[in-house]
Amino acid sequence: MKVVPAIGLPLLAGLLLLPLASSAQNAQDKTSSSESSSSSSDTIAKPLTKKQIAKKQKALEKELMGPWKKWLNEDVVYIITDEEKQAFKRLKTDEERQQFVEQFWLRRDPTPDTEENEFKEEHYRRIAYANDHYASGIPGWKTDRGMIYIKYGPADEIDSHPSGGSYERPIEEGGGETSTYPFEDWRYRYIEGIGTNIVIEFVDPTMSGEYHISTDPEEKDALLYVPGAGLTLAEQMGMASKTQRFQRTDGTHLGTGNQPLPESMNEFTRLEQNAKLYKAPVIKFKDLEAAVNSTVRYNSLPMRVRADYIRITDSTVLTSLTLQFKNNDLQYATKDKVAKATVNLYGRITSLTRRPVNWFEDTISMEVPAEMLQQAMSGSRVYSKSIPLAPGTYRLNIVAKDVVGNTMNNFEMSLVVPHYDEDQLGSSSLILADDLERVPTQSIGSGQFVIRSSKVRPRVDETFKREEIMGIYTEFYNLGMDEKTKKPVGSIEYDVVNKANNQTVLSQTEDLNSVPNASAFLVTVEKKLPLKALPPGNYTLKLKMVDKLKNQTLTPSAEFTVTS
Repeated sequence: MKVVPAIGLPLLAGLLLLPLASSAQNAQDKTSSSESSSSSSDTIAKPLTKKQIAKKQKALEKELMGPWKKWLNEDVVYIITDEEKQAFKRLKTDEERQQFVEQFWLRRDPTPDTEENEFKEEHYRRIAYANDHYASGIPGWKTDRGMIYIKYGPADEIDSHPSGGSYERPIEEGGGETSTYPFEDWRYRYIEGIGTNIVIEFVDPTMSGEYHISTDPEEKDALLYVPGAGLTLAEQMGMASKTQRFQRTDGTHLGTGNQPLPESMNEFTRLEQNAKLYKAPVIKFKDLEAAVNSTVRYNSLPMRVRADYIRITDSTVLTSLTLQFKNNDLQYATKDKVAKATVNLYGRITSLTRRPVNWFEDTISMEVPAEMLQQAMSGSRVYSKSIPLAPGTYRLNIVAKDVVGNTMNNFEMSLVVPHYDEDQLGSSSLILADDLERVPTQSIGSGQFVIRSSKVRPRVDETFKREEIMGIYTEFYNLGMDEKTKKPVGSIEYDVVNKANNQTVLSQTEDLNSVPNASAFLVTVEKKLPLKALPPGNYTLKLKMVDKLKNQTLTPSAEFTVTS
């Protein structure tokens, strides 16, 4: 281990890492005066001729070429409303257009009081996903599947038949076995402005990979035009003939005879659903003023919240939420010489389209002998909740109520749950903890603050006293594996940097071979850093994971403060 002294400070020998637009010009009208005119007259604007209108339209189209045309006709083509599109086309300068674009995204920002715009980030992520997964001779964003994915996100359920083939019809489609073209059924539990249990069917009748939205459940039937083949149950029993399919007037070729159809398959229900799917999604707040006025403001109950992410499987990430309340911000009721504070919690996680994903309710309480209440005021109460989530961006809302003081806090933040690519080196959150210890075997994976086989209690405000020991916890995933040793090959560097002078006060390197239970799937870093030798100030902990087999590097970091 190599310890580097900061400039102007003694050697920190006791510091150890222990394991565990351009402006528009004004046009000037040319006027002519007649010498014989003896009186002035008002100028009356004449209506534009068809030729002048066409010229203006052509000039506007030319001005909108380039990035503005791409933004209007590609980036936001599915989410911009007709009114917004017309307003954008009436703008005259690049400065006005740039301001319009900023306001466009701000109107859709779920957390306008933060720097991040989660809606915008998620929108462009969806475009990238659609281009990667739904391209078929044309870009993925232009396909029907791409359009639906960009507007409404991933479906809650997908029934995919990429090769078509043998298919047993559901009874509402007439039953009976047939052969189909490739098709997919996407089901959304809820889409705002459209309804619940929305099923969208995509069919690829050309077998080219380009699926389009179908309103006829029989469009996927590859035997539709083959006499005597792929018959429905009614046709097999002689209660209907295949010819009748082509005599229907409801826009389908169902072979159900006179059998009544469910409401979801009614012709007008299907047409109405389709019309709504093609419309731009509803904007919750029409303008910033409406957004401000609709915000419910409660009496302030100070609360800190942080989120950490730990990979569980390729499709599931453990999202660990930590809440902190300072004891002196809570109100206490004394009974039988015991002072007690109680905070009720309600938490809700939704997608960016406000579809519910998860929720929780809990109660936090703190009891202390009445005569020791003053001494307890300097501490805090910390609560943890772990929720498994799929990779993606979510909205977290937490309402906390102090039962005794009747104060509340309505807290909102985004949750950006990372996706871990098996070909790329990945890492969990870098957690600085005030409590880091192994748990008994029977407690592994359960209980507050427990991650795998360790108890990791984050210091939410990342502020430590000099007499404390700071725990360091993080995980690295998807490392290369040596075929002989079945172990990863590489190193982890630890640096503590004083932010005041940018000097490194601690530098240490550890070979992966010395990390307990290190594997290609998971390398767990558990260290303890005594802070006694660090002068009060602000510091940055920098880690550098080097995977020599994959030739990849990760450099997570975290800031912390040391007080006297």
